[in-house]
Amino acid sequence: MPHVVCLRPVHPEALALLRASPGVTVEVLEPVNAETIAAAMPKADAVIVRATPINREFLAHAPMLRIVARHGVGYDAVDVPALTERGIPLTVTPDANAACVAEHAMMLMLNVARQTQYYDAAVRELRWSNPPVPATFDLGGKTVLVMGFGRIGGRVARLCKAFDMKVLVRDPFIPQNTIKGAGFIPAKDLQAALAEADVVTLHLPSSEKTRGIVNGEFLASMKKGAVLINTARGTLVDEKALAGALTSGHLKAAGLDVFWEEPATADNPLLKLPNVVMTPHSAAATEQGLRRMALSCADSILAVFANKLDPDVVINQEVLRGNA
Repeated sequence: MPHVVCLRPVHPEALALLRASPGVTVEVLEPVNAETIAAAMPKADAVIVRATPINREFLAHAPMLRIVARHGVGYDAVDVPALTERGIPLTVTPDANAACVAEHAMMLMLNVARQTQYYDAAVRELRWSNPPVPATFDLGGKTVLVMGFGRIGGRVARLCKAFDMKVLVRDPFIPQNTIKGAGFIPAKDLQAALAEADVVTLHLPSSEKTRGIVNGEFLASMKKGAVLINTARGTLVDEKALAGALTSGHLKAAGLDVFWEEPATADNPLLKLPNVVMTPHSAAATEQGLRRMALSCADSILAVFANKLDPDVVINQEVLRGNA
């Protein structure tokens, strides 16, 4: 009898879908800690994970595990090689959160451009006339550099174009003609693109090649007075270097949904800067996004039980060839 363990609650429709499948049982862990994991995982055939690290220590408790379903698209906290050694597929929810994360990136961009938080505070304090806020600006007519042209980056590019922005796209893995065909300008020369862009928005996965890519050199190459938006992964950005660029005035502002260490800690220099708009890694956490991600996880798990898993949602696809 297949048993599914959810590390933290997920949308009730996904739980209902799993429980409605013949023979499937579901257990929701809350709280998630070493004790509850050790007690629950020995009987688990599948796990839905949000933020809990999936490492060798975790897997040692799960001898029957057949799938790890990631509630989202990032998998920084998952030891993929360890799963592959065991023949366990890691699935993500590639289509479920693209719309809400793209909208969140635009929200951060708009908040930075229009200084919403300052105006809100001024009105609450009855400072109605000419509140002392930094200069606001239109997005229309500005140049944006979209770093990464996947599902989310592609949506952000289209939204920016709808705001009448000039859209540059940087993605070495996408053919230049594909970017051109979509109506955008390929950024072949990163340094030149950084020097031109008024806004740089990150939509890259975190990997050995991209971790810390936004470093001092990257930031120094950005146009003076530019804005950085990050709704991808906090580990893309050297936060001390970013704080320095924001403090010196080289960058005008930043909008951040993700941080190198999460939850953010008190010693993070970005928390004290007035020209940073921050949210707690919540870009995908709309009501609809949470539902879509949970249902996608449930679909992947049921597909594994039926030997019909869609390769498009699998990160370590080599396990599918091994199980064929």
